Amino acid sequence: MLILFNNFTNYTETNRSILLFEDNTTVPENGTTSDVPEMHLIAKLSLTAVLGIIILATVVGNVFVIAAILLERNLQTVGNYLVLSLAVADLMVALLVMPMGALYEVNQEWVLGPELCEIWTSGDVLCCTASILHLVAIAMDRYWAVTHVDYVRQRSSQKIGLMIFLVWAVGFLVSFAPLFGWKDEDFLYRIEQEKRCLVSQDAAYQIFATCSTFYVPLIVILILYWRVYQVARKRIRHKPGAKSSSHCVQPIQKQMVHVVCSDNRNSTGSGQVTETTTTTTNGTTASVVGNNPKPKKKVTRENMEAKRERKAAKTLAIITGVFVICWLPFFLTALLMAVCEIEPDPHLFSFFLWLGYANSTLNPIIYTIFSPDFRSAFKRVLCGNKKRGRLR
Repeated sequence: MLILFNNFTNYTETNRSILLFEDNTTVPENGTTSDVPEMHLIAKLSLTAVLGIIILATVVGNVFVIAAILLERNLQTVGNYLVLSLAVADLMVALLVMPMGALYEVNQEWVLGPELCEIWTSGDVLCCTASILHLVAIAMDRYWAVTHVDYVRQRSSQKIGLMIFLVWAVGFLVSFAPLFGWKDEDFLYRIEQEKRCLVSQDAAYQIFATCSTFYVPLIVILILYWRVYQVARKRIRHKPGAKSSSHCVQPIQKQMVHVVCSDNRNSTGSGQVTETTTTTTNGTTASVVGNNPKPKKKVTRENMEAKRERKAAKTLAIITGVFVICWLPFFLTALLMAVCEIEPDPHLFSFFLWLGYANSTLNPIIYTIFSPDFRSAFKRVLCGNKKRGRLR
């Protein structure tokens, strides 16, 4: 019994030393772990710096997108109203959601009370839902532009405005539902006792919210872009001149070239025959024999618009892919937490959440890299009116 008592006493004293050490009131005499509080401070400062950079990059990037659309006339199209509204939603994520989320991550507990927790989670759901649903609206706009020939000319600001209104309306509906009582029973207990701030973990609400915010939009986006790809491939294969006769040689090359083919139906035997030499990708040359080429047609405004539409569709498809990578881990985890009552590792959950936030950071970067129109506009905004004047 004496041995057990001594062991219990030693165990109690050891735990007490550990607890006092965690409170920074006692340091072990041997000093082997005296650097732990300092390392803990360094980790906090590093985390604060990383999250601060993400927030700053998100603000600057989306401000540039908004400024480019508002200042550059060639970007002030009806279709770019959706892009403008998307940038506003992403900017709201950076200004209203990320700062409080960063404070929560650094402190590792919620210290702002239940009221601010409800406001923060509602704002989080609203802004992120709006950002995601804007991608759906943009995908629908591009799909209609590809499948309906006259859609671009008939597209009005009223139609785009209605789409933007519906996006924000759904966002408000999903985000404000917990404020009107759609919460789980442990909502206040988590905040006051566990110091954790989470959106309502009611299983029915989580199914409704995740499906409305992510899973249904993801399915719609994938279907729309698959249809856009099919239509584009069909048009490329059936465009005029795609079916060549035996007199045509169409080598593989890096850039599109004008290929001259002899037309047996219109040939009278009196036309001058020319030979066109084209350099291929492997350095060889290929000759194309035929009648005199007709003068190239002037590039019409419709052709320029179609080219821009294709570039925009490519850019938005890349944005959609990034969106899936950023948000899929978080929404899978959120659904499992509510439905299956699985508690993930807190650090892993935080990583998934900030990976989703990073989608609002990456959108402006993708515009800069893949969209020549936005890239040129960013340069003109940076260089000022003097540069813009020379370009005109």
